[in-house]
Amino acid sequence: MDLYRYGWDESWQEKWEKAEAPGLEPARVLEVSGSGWYRLQWAVGECVGTVSGRFRHRVQSRSDFPAVGDWVLVSVPGASLEELSLEFTSNLAADAAMMDKVVIRAVLPRSSAFVRKVSGREFEAQVVAANVNRVFIVCSATDVNARRLERYLAVAHESQAVPVVVVSKVDLLEDTGKEVLESVRNIGLGCEVYGVSVTSRVGLDELVPHLSPGQTIALLGSSGAGKSTLLNCFMGDNLQRVGETRKQDGRGRHTTTRRTLFLLPGGAMVIDTPGMRELALWDGEANLDDAFEDIAQLAQACTYRDCRHTAEPGCAVQQAVQQGQLSDMRFKNYVKMLAELAYVARKQNAQQMQEERNRWKKLTKEARQRSPRHRLR
Repeated sequence: MDLYRYGWDESWQEKWEKAEAPGLEPARVLEVSGSGWYRLQWAVGECVGTVSGRFRHRVQSRSDFPAVGDWVLVSVPGASLEELSLEFTSNLAADAAMMDKVVIRAVLPRSSAFVRKVSGREFEAQVVAANVNRVFIVCSATDVNARRLERYLAVAHESQAVPVVVVSKVDLLEDTGKEVLESVRNIGLGCEVYGVSVTSRVGLDELVPHLSPGQTIALLGSSGAGKSTLLNCFMGDNLQRVGETRKQDGRGRHTTTRRTLFLLPGGAMVIDTPGMRELALWDGEANLDDAFEDIAQLAQACTYRDCRHTAEPGCAVQQAVQQGQLSDMRFKNYVKMLAELAYVARKQNAQQMQEERNRWKKLTKEARQRSPRHRLR
């Protein structure tokens, strides 16, 4: 199997060479299980692997572990690549016999990463998809939530991938949802917005230019938005199970349970992801301005350069809200996300300081144990 079909190019070749890892082979992560199994694609086919003990000991956070879309370097001690290739059975645990042979030693530096804070009270970053060129933010035409869409756009801009908004199920609305599409364009300023329907085959051809060979697209959105249906359409096969659409609100049922990378017949790659009940921001106040380009432009006319747009005199943003030029709800969501990012930054700083203190305590303890005075006791 030619790795170039999975996005390998000269830039990745250069990163591999800079890694100075003789004897290690590159592979792309196709799927990650919750129990630490990784389905990989390398030059001779698919295989299953896990991270080495040294890798596990060296990482500092969950985000350092391989994610779907990552390029990793693996070792195959005691066997050739041909001997370790296998036909994937869709059950990672069933291929456990490969684990003692295929070992992930390193992750090549990412070109992009869709990152969020893990769900719940735990404070840690989670990489949803890595090395993505475009993010298709899929939302149903019957369930467009402006505030949720703004949040997806903010995280997509932060990932360094190009955000594209795909409004699905437009056949369920009159005039194929033109009013809805216009409202979405007012939210995703500067982003391409497409209205599609897999059922009636509306708008699908407009997405084809984004699906060129070597491109990696991540499908993101809420449960039931139609991500898996769209993927099945791209693949020309029912690879992903989809749920029936509820008649009362046009929403589908949650079916995707894990993130998986698929190679399309045309050469593009698509990462399907489960719907997210919680999408907490992790980093990137500067990228928030890309998602709220209208507010960023208004802020340039504020009296104070560091204006927070709350109670400062001469605030152009507040003036636009009062005059009805800027939606009050959109502005409040922007302020909410600013406060969220500020909180994350404070927590990250405190966490880094604690980790540094722990590191010095460990080094001091080890130094004392090695000292002659300590050994004489």
